[in-house]
Amino acid sequence: MKKRSQPRVQELAREYSAGLPEPLFRTVMGAAWLGKAEDLLPRIPDESVNLIFTSPPYALHFKKEYGNADQHRYVEWLLGYARHLRRLLREDGSLVINIGGSWQPGNPVRSLCHFEILLELVRQHGFHLAQEFYWYNPAKLPAPAEWVTVRRIRVKDAVECLWWMSKTPRPKADNRRILAPYSADMKRLLKRGYRAKERPSGHRITHKFTEQEGSIPPNLLTLGNNDSNGYYLRRCSEAGLKPHPARFPVQLPEHFIKFLTDDNDVVLDPFAGSCTTGQAAERLRRRWLCFETRSAYLEGAKFRFETGGLHEPVTDNSQANGTERRRGPRQAELRL
Repeated sequence: MKKRSQPRVQELAREYSAGLPEPLFRTVMGAAWLGKAEDLLPRIPDESVNLIFTSPPYALHFKKEYGNADQHRYVEWLLGYARHLRRLLREDGSLVINIGGSWQPGNPVRSLCHFEILLELVRQHGFHLAQEFYWYNPAKLPAPAEWVTVRRIRVKDAVECLWWMSKTPRPKADNRRILAPYSADMKRLLKRGYRAKERPSGHRITHKFTEQEGSIPPNLLTLGNNDSNGYYLRRCSEAGLKPHPARFPVQLPEHFIKFLTDDNDVVLDPFAGSCTTGQAAERLRRRWLCFETRSAYLEGAKFRFETGGLHEPVTDNSQANGTERRRGPRQAELRL
């Protein structure tokens, strides 16, 4: 197979972002923009993105520095983006939203925000729930402290939801790309052979039960999030930059990018933080767009791409003189 040249990949990346302002930085496969999702999403054309993977700021009781909406208006705030998110997805594209749960103020009772969002996306905005996923983070701290560690009337909340949504009932997906290694017990079973029969549960195991390339993973993803000595954190410390406080592990977006996209597809994260989604897409040779409202987080995000060819934006004379080059509000011309 003929290998794509790096200049051609960079040319494609510039084509699909043609209607957006100059990004804060580019890489071989994608770019990151400083700006609000509500301003940048309208500039992306219809049916031009294969996967939206994002983790919006959670509806937590306490305000966070990255700018989360309070519980009373969180559902309305997030659903305000639904029209654009659906519009720009390809017909076989997917939307994966990572939403953590929260507690009602002053009581050991859970908020229903994340479930309300799921229901509204399906009932009011035409999405389909392809499948629900759950991320179990063993490194989660016990919280909220009052209910978990002081009064001891609740347990540690260590699971977050990921809603896999789609425009059609059959989005592009292939679980053969995310197969897991067989367990020791399964290897022994395959070696010994399995007699076709009906199990007590009623499931019928036929003679077609043979060794494949690996085990089909469940919809529960176990991923720790305690990379305290990783490259990103180390470089942020060296540069005197505060890292993003709510990062997910890069393996989380990698799982869905492998599962739901092909080589050179387009991945978008409109609430990018430190561009973990972009990093995963870059590793897997997918084109990507990341939007973030805080410049400090994007400055730190550059460290994720230092070894992969980071490209600073090219400035023209108007920018050098301190004036911003203006562009019309036209949409990008994506050529995918």
